[in-house]
Amino acid sequence: MDFSEEGLELKEIQRLEGHTDRVWSLAWNPTSSLLASCSGDKTVRIWQRSSSTSSWHCKAVLEETHTRTVRSCAWSPSGKLLATASFDATTAIWEHIGDDFECVSTLEGHENEVKSVSWNASGSLLATCSRDKSVWIWEVLPGNEFECVSVLQGHTQDVKMVQWHPTMDVLFSCSYDNSIKIWAEDGDSDDWHCVQTLAGHTSTVWALSFNPEGDKMVTCSDDLTIKIWETDNITMQGGEGYALWSSVSGALYEGNIFALSQAIMIEQSFWYIGQEEGIIATGAADDAIRFFVESKDGLIDGPLYKLLLKKEQAHDMDVNSVQWSFGENRLLASASDDGTIKIWELVSIT
Repeated sequence: MDFSEEGLELKEIQRLEGHTDRVWSLAWNPTSSLLASCSGDKTVRIWQRSSSTSSWHCKAVLEETHTRTVRSCAWSPSGKLLATASFDATTAIWEHIGDDFECVSTLEGHENEVKSVSWNASGSLLATCSRDKSVWIWEVLPGNEFECVSVLQGHTQDVKMVQWHPTMDVLFSCSYDNSIKIWAEDGDSDDWHCVQTLAGHTSTVWALSFNPEGDKMVTCSDDLTIKIWETDNITMQGGEGYALWSSVSGALYEGNIFALSQAIMIEQSFWYIGQEEGIIATGAADDAIRFFVESKDGLIDGPLYKLLLKKEQAHDMDVNSVQWSFGENRLLASASDDGTIKIWELVSIT
């Protein structure tokens, strides 16, 4: 299906207020209707969608644990644990028990601000990164215990984000040193090491995101570009050794993009039968949200991506995070320096 033929608009469903400072990050719970948000106000808020009214309300405020900005949040694959990374140099682990959230562990070790946190696909490993230029890998043990199994030193500047591959235990990190590094475990020694460094951006790499299959990755940078990367998933999954990543798009877009989220729209009740389409959502310093989609036209030198839709003034200030929901609808959450979260639906124009 060619989305440009369909005609789409981004419809605001609800504006969520409560944070008293900028909202940095968002995370949809993979097994429920919960949405987590974290902020410069040192708190994490848990939002829940009502089954009767379909509106979101604040279910819980997680506070008095972090002493500085909470920069990143991520749910475990089971949806039972929430990890929150803070400028206070710690990562907190919260367990959803009944209707409450309890801080069950605090991970310490980074020298200063923790910028990002990510769970692997099985929930057995957690990764964190920091302004101290390091990436830490933690093993999840019984009883909500966490053990650091590797400290990865390779970046030469502040590490902005860590993200696990969606299907394999391969870790990606991006940094102020303009690079993306890929880390994998040595099967013989159990040591983690850098297997590839992706160069191409000429300034800080802010964020990265995968499609669900894990054969395509999108990155955004302070060099005002978005880049698409791809790999051979068959080689990676077949155990034939590490499959290298390469850039396939050049500069997809020139503008100040801070955040992005990639989703594959899979056939559901109102989707197009048999169709799978990938939409990249981005948030930027110009307060706008943009959507990009792969174009099937002129596939000579590789995939071509085009701007599908731009939502002007999506927020009153910078858009720091955009996240597609796990559900069947085209729901997107966005967070901003204006202190608000917005829930959107990408709808067809009839």
